[in-house]
Amino acid sequence: MKVAVFGLGYVGTVTAACLAANGHDVWGVDVDPTKVGMIASGTSPVVEPGLSALVSETVGAGRLHATDCASTALDHADVSLLCVGTPSTPQGETNLAYVFRVADDVASALPSVEPPASGRHAVVVRSTVPPGTVERVEARIGAALGSGRLPVGVAMCPEFLREGTGISDFYSPPYTVIGASDPATVDIIAALFGFLDRPTHVVDVRTAEALKYASNAFHATKVSFANEMGRLFRRFGVDSRKVMELFCEDVQLNISPRYLRPGFAFGGSCLPKDLRALLYLARIQSIDLPMLSGTLASNTLSVADVVDRVVSGAGRTVALLGLSFKAESDDLRESPCVQLAETLLGKGYEIRIFDPIINPGALIGANRQYVESRLPHLKRILTLRAADALAGADVGIVSFADAEVIDALVHAPPPRLIDLDGRLGQQVESLAGYEGVSW
Repeated sequence: MKVAVFGLGYVGTVTAACLAANGHDVWGVDVDPTKVGMIASGTSPVVEPGLSALVSETVGAGRLHATDCASTALDHADVSLLCVGTPSTPQGETNLAYVFRVADDVASALPSVEPPASGRHAVVVRSTVPPGTVERVEARIGAALGSGRLPVGVAMCPEFLREGTGISDFYSPPYTVIGASDPATVDIIAALFGFLDRPTHVVDVRTAEALKYASNAFHATKVSFANEMGRLFRRFGVDSRKVMELFCEDVQLNISPRYLRPGFAFGGSCLPKDLRALLYLARIQSIDLPMLSGTLASNTLSVADVVDRVVSGAGRTVALLGLSFKAESDDLRESPCVQLAETLLGKGYEIRIFDPIINPGALIGANRQYVESRLPHLKRILTLRAADALAGADVGIVSFADAEVIDALVHAPPPRLIDLDGRLGQQVESLAGYEGVSW
């Protein structure tokens, strides 16, 4: 394909050189004459191991070019890749001026150039942009082109490059993610990156935009987590490098998809108390651990958000389906569902609870003491069947999915249903009053 890469910074230069190395005819476009001149002379405008050699090789082979003219790059081009910067404003907002400027340049140039042999052109955003940005790019391009002779699709295809390992990351990404609704545009992008031989996921545009932010936020979180552990454990004579080395060997829970699902708050007999213990150790050592402190605060907000959603709606009767902190467990200690029920009872709501595992008479020890201190009237508000809890309820709150709960929801759905679990299935999610806790 002929590919126009707009923006010859780090992402654009790595992308352009790697695509050219794999047979595409690539034209880099930039308003900076120094960058254009360096590429044209076979040198890289950014420092990255192996990149200068790759630029030199692909320029020498006639597959990588550079220009400051959008029309030159877009003539017969199949794809435009938008790789311009998206810096922060002083307030922290993403500055999208460069993205929109390039989108306008593409829209202005396309009507005057020769179309590609495929008869279609794809404009693909590679820059990191907030959800909804690509829709705005598409609107600008659509308004400028109108019903022109060249069909143009707009998509999001995030990059996963790290500085210092950009070339190897380009050739070995975790996957290729294509955010697009138009099948023809998806086919063009899949063919462009087909040589990578990696899994391809086609998703809606906003999911593709959000994915890059989620990834970078988690990477930053991991750095801060390791550093907080180091600041604390160093005071106790512990080499945190060894701690984290062993920590990373656990691929069942620590370095795994476990817990990385949007849903309700965490609870149980371990996580809350051990977080508090770490924060206490830090306080007596006069060490600030803001990330871990924020974890407890964020957990509290997860419960408060559900309470606010119930209070903002109509009705005073709530069916709570699931009470323990985890399905298939009768452990009520620090269960966020117990906290939720306690808060709503305190606000004057009538609460009916169904949990097939919970038998108040069988609770013993700390588990019994905890629930008696929080929900002393549990026997009175606990029902034997899910249908009994839902009968006449204004709001249903579901924290786990089993056959009885799903059957009761489908046959007698409440006016509003708040899903804390995310695994109830399409049959329930299609109900009129359904809403996910964070989706």
